[in-house]
Amino acid sequence: MQQGKQSIRFENLPRILEAASVVGEKEGQGPLGEKFDEIEKDPMFGAEDWEGAESALQKRTAEKVLEKAGLTRTQIRYLFAGDLLGQLIATSFGTVDLEIPVMGLYGACSTMGEAIGLAASFVDAGNADYTLALASSHFASAEKQFRFPLEYGNQRPYSATWTVTGCGAVALGQKGGIAAVSGMTPGKIVDMGHKDSMNMGAAMAPAAADTILRNFQDFDRRPEDYDQIITGDLGTIGREILIDFLRNKGYDISGRHMDCGIEIFDAESQDTHAGGSGCGCSAVTLCADILPRIQTGEWQRVLFVPTGALLSSTSFNEGKSIPGIAHGVVLETVLDGRGRQ
Repeated sequence: MQQGKQSIRFENLPRILEAASVVGEKEGQGPLGEKFDEIEKDPMFGAEDWEGAESALQKRTAEKVLEKAGLTRTQIRYLFAGDLLGQLIATSFGTVDLEIPVMGLYGACSTMGEAIGLAASFVDAGNADYTLALASSHFASAEKQFRFPLEYGNQRPYSATWTVTGCGAVALGQKGGIAAVSGMTPGKIVDMGHKDSMNMGAAMAPAAADTILRNFQDFDRRPEDYDQIITGDLGTIGREILIDFLRNKGYDISGRHMDCGIEIFDAESQDTHAGGSGCGCSAVTLCADILPRIQTGEWQRVLFVPTGALLSSTSFNEGKSIPGIAHGVVLETVLDGRGRQ
């Protein structure tokens, strides 16, 4: 059902049945290390190149969530998936063996929110009994495409974030589950003219603020109506910008905001500067840390807002600005067979 100007309220409360997360060694050494399903020490994931490594990561995570949910791939009607690479090659080669109809998505680091929202929409409308949503990133494949070859060994400014090697996947259905998806606020592209690709938190923060504000307005809510408002990978700098921006609009989220990019790494011991980033950042944090807290009732309603910087190597080299986007998904505890609305 349409809700307000930009949002969707799911009447049948599609469920996240299970979640799976597979990460690299550095992510496994971080604060969330014990919560991931698998930690792979081989950065190549048995492949011959970095892109192949990310594809192998996607396939392994998809198979893991199916195993945990007790589903076969033939039961999944549609797969919604994406990555950071040109033409979504990690997804194309990573999911081909699953033989599931695929909706390839690109929302940069906001892709997991987009994927869950669309996968939930198909379940809510009765167009699918089961769907999968997943997103991945790999430090080396992203560095190769967007920044510098690893061999170059360039120095990184403190505003830079570290691309997460990881993939998160969720299976969605109509009954049971560990969390209900009660709403979605798709984001608009917001471009404030920011051009520093080493400070993507600043580029994405205005888009995150726009989506959060729209969610509040469309659902007639305030920050206190959510136990947590969780952004994707703004990092330490983008978080400050977001909080200041919303405070100037009359909303103080500082006491109930967390950012996946800040949570996934230890800033002091892991040398990741502003935090983590990449499609896999919010995806694995959601699957390993956020959803279990919703399942136990520690958090009863969460606004999950992955954030994305919509640049490419071409646009950057042409001197263009970095547009941002953020997609909001409302996740709730399942109570008495229903979500809390």
